[in-house]
Amino acid sequence: MPETVPSPPRDARRARRRERRGAPLLPLWAAVLVALAAGPLLAWAFPPVGAWPLAFVAVALVLVTNIGRSAWAGVLVGFLFGISFHLVMIVWITRYLGPIPWFALTGLESVLFAVGTVPIVLAYRWLPRLASGRWARLVALPVLVAGLWTAREIWFGSWPYTGFPWARIGMSMSSSPLAETASWVGVSGLTFLIVLTAAMAVQAVRLFAAADRTWFSVVPVAATLAVLILTPQFPTTPAGTMRVGAVQGNGPAGYFDDRAPNAVLQAQLDATVPIMDDKLDLLLWPEGSVDSDPLQNQTTARTLIRLSEQIDAPLLVNAATQRDADIFNTSILWDGAAGAVQMHDKRNPVPFGEYVPDRKFFEPLAPDLIGLIGREYTPGTNAPIVSVKGVGVGLAICFDVIYDEVIQEGARDGAQVYMFQTNNADFRGTSENLQQLAFARMRAIETGRSVVNISTVGTSQVIAPDGTTIDHLVADEPGAMVTDVPLRTGLTPAVLLGNVLSILLYGGSLLALVAVGVTVLVRRRGAVPVGDDAS
Repeated sequence: MPETVPSPPRDARRARRRERRGAPLLPLWAAVLVALAAGPLLAWAFPPVGAWPLAFVAVALVLVTNIGRSAWAGVLVGFLFGISFHLVMIVWITRYLGPIPWFALTGLESVLFAVGTVPIVLAYRWLPRLASGRWARLVALPVLVAGLWTAREIWFGSWPYTGFPWARIGMSMSSSPLAETASWVGVSGLTFLIVLTAAMAVQAVRLFAAADRTWFSVVPVAATLAVLILTPQFPTTPAGTMRVGAVQGNGPAGYFDDRAPNAVLQAQLDATVPIMDDKLDLLLWPEGSVDSDPLQNQTTARTLIRLSEQIDAPLLVNAATQRDADIFNTSILWDGAAGAVQMHDKRNPVPFGEYVPDRKFFEPLAPDLIGLIGREYTPGTNAPIVSVKGVGVGLAICFDVIYDEVIQEGARDGAQVYMFQTNNADFRGTSENLQQLAFARMRAIETGRSVVNISTVGTSQVIAPDGTTIDHLVADEPGAMVTDVPLRTGLTPAVLLGNVLSILLYGGSLLALVAVGVTVLVRRRGAVPVGDDAS
């Protein structure tokens, strides 16, 4: 009988696992505190604070908490960072709905962030054991980590249901000198470059602390920063102007506002009066500006016909419309007696806002809140663009501004300008409308197109293709602006690449991690020496 080889003691196995993953830079208690502190820092990179350099600081701090961690410890620090970040970032949800949706969405996003932390922890563990040279530590490892961070961002921006891509790091750069890079690589590419810079900085500090004190350590960081700072916006071609009247009615458009029938429509009509005599190419109203279905309600239809004929221009309005048994959030191009000549239905109705997925499951959990959502909006399938006198007008309704494919499809289909219709009435006095406006500004830069962002209550602005403000209306007041909005043609690399870059970052980084992990495992089992972990 062969002798049975005894298993090593549990403490020895734990020590061996700790040795394989390398020493953590921080004890767990310190990593917890750093993760909790990094969350608000990243949130403050977004409006209303808008201190965009904090994004680099926050990412670097989070990465420091990941180095040398076990998978479960990585889940813990990732979850705590997600909690502290989202509680600050989306506090505006509590304005009318109270703390339950705030906590629920924060909890879900934090769980997803925590799960997505594990691949980053493994990258810090595996890659230095496969390649421990200076280039590998300063460049290859940060590239892998940045790809995995971006993959995580893409993942929870598309799942579950339609995801919640609200808090993408690239979007925090809308007012920074780095925003122009988005015209080349899109929002996901910008996220990748920001995380890459932070990850390289962390590695440079680690090398310096390990007595490898050489100027070479800062070269990759400086090079990446130079790319971000010096890359100019990709040029698009001027194609004239469109004279647009945009009206912010400031009516009772909120979900919980008390209002008489057609009160929102009347508020829009009243606010339009001062520009009725202007020569317009198009009159633009916000999301929810017509609070009865003009496709079904003849009185409402006649009102829109009279208005269009009086100003001698088509209207771009928005209403909840019903076709067969389906209800849509619809942008309608209304042209006099011809009526609704073109329509676009919102692609991504907001889960738990405009419809309830799996209602039978969720309603018993929060019957009062779920019961408030009476309508079940159906996702649209028609193109996010209409043609106004031969000019392509790209569309995004409210939260659709955060979905890349909606914006890119409009540009590829010929949009020369974008018009974003939104209803922020349920978030008056919060940072929600400022964050959404920042996302609209980023879309202008990314596509090289002007954006008219019109809200029922504000913030409403006309944004130039370079992201500067051309015109605006004061929030929470009725108003109208008439603007000669620049038109552009030509597609930026960000639009041409579309989802290709996101797919490469998502799939490529995960495949690279798997390849590294398999190679390390094969070498370990074959007793082939591997490099030491840099610490």
